[in-house]
Amino acid sequence: MAALPAGMLGAGAEFAHAQTSSVEVNARRIESFDPRDASHIRYGSLEFRSGLVLTSSFRGFGGLSGLRLDKKGEQFIALSDKGNWFTGRIAYRGKVMTGLADVKSAPMLDSDGEKITARGWFDSESLALDGSTVYVGLERVNQILRFDFSKGGIRSRGEIVPVLPEIGKLPFNKGLETLVFVPKGQPLAGTLIAISERGLDASGNIQGFLLGGPSPGLFSVRLTKNFDISDATLLPSGDLLLLERKFSILEGVGIRIRRVPLASVVPGAVIDGPTIFEVDLGYEIDNMEGIDTHVTAEGDTVVTMVSDDNFSMIQRTLLLQFTLIEE
Repeated sequence: MAALPAGMLGAGAEFAHAQTSSVEVNARRIESFDPRDASHIRYGSLEFRSGLVLTSSFRGFGGLSGLRLDKKGEQFIALSDKGNWFTGRIAYRGKVMTGLADVKSAPMLDSDGEKITARGWFDSESLALDGSTVYVGLERVNQILRFDFSKGGIRSRGEIVPVLPEIGKLPFNKGLETLVFVPKGQPLAGTLIAISERGLDASGNIQGFLLGGPSPGLFSVRLTKNFDISDATLLPSGDLLLLERKFSILEGVGIRIRRVPLASVVPGAVIDGPTIFEVDLGYEIDNMEGIDTHVTAEGDTVVTMVSDDNFSMIQRTLLLQFTLIEE
């Protein structure tokens, strides 16, 4: 489970002021996840809490591909696939999300302080946190950047992280899609887990990588039902939630979440787990690309998902929350 340290998003505010934009985001509530039946709230192991359709006149808003929340599920950091940061706060009325507040945006910077897009680095697709250290995966060039948010917040500079050579061989536009940092107290503590969208191994399964930590190496995620990997998050229990999506002319559009024990993620393994959530376009979904979890004061484990609208007029930026039901 990601955790944003207190004050992290505001670090370096004086330095960032001239190059950071305030963003007004409009939110329309999703009254029912199932448009056909408002009483339908349970979907596998998830129970719908609330959802928002987000829009903004800010030119760079959209394309949200990664999201991490603080321990209360309020402060957030997100990224777009065009190399922009977004930070802010989710506003609630009780358990229901009502909108976003205090939203700021800034372009990601490289080690020279230039926009990463000036290098041709697009498709910033994945996001992981280790305290004030933020990792970003760049899909098309299959590189990882490390930002020290204690030195400038969203205006900090990214340094290239050395990766396994197999990551550089991932296919164009099917490369690094998911990053999860494993905290202390968990198996693989100190490891950065990286998973491709659909870079396949010799057996036709999706390639994953363990970077740093006690046992670096390669593993795979079993490919089933034509789903690609979109993102992942780590539960306090030590299980990994894999967010997946598919698009097929024959099978349509769908999203799915699989639950995988973190202890099974070891070099050489082919990991798999039960599907705890699966829906299609008959429900209020879009191109869901980001997932995170937090635990409420009442003890509910809340799963939050965000969609990438691809800056398309026919797609939407959705923010969805569900309660994870443990049985």
